[in-house]
Amino acid sequence: MSQFSKYLYLGFLLLGLYQSFVIRDYVQSGASFGIALAFDPFDQTVTWKARPIWQKTILIVHLAVCVSLLGYGIGFNDK
Repeated sequence: MSQFSKYLYLGFLLLGLYQSFVIRDYVQSGASFGIALAFDPFDQTVTWKARPIWQKTILIVHLAVCVSLLGYGIGFNDK
């Protein structure tokens, strides 16, 4: 299951990048980035406290990008 979730994570990440840079739909891009977080690309049996700092950093930055895209998309479309 871990290998399959890595592919799903990468797929949703690429979909979010496509939606952001090609289509310029930032709300959908943020949603795709958020769905990608559901498919943790790292070992899912390891608890949050036991994870290395670099894995925590990647996931927190990913979450920050997701929230930023959603906020920008909602604020940008608020006319």
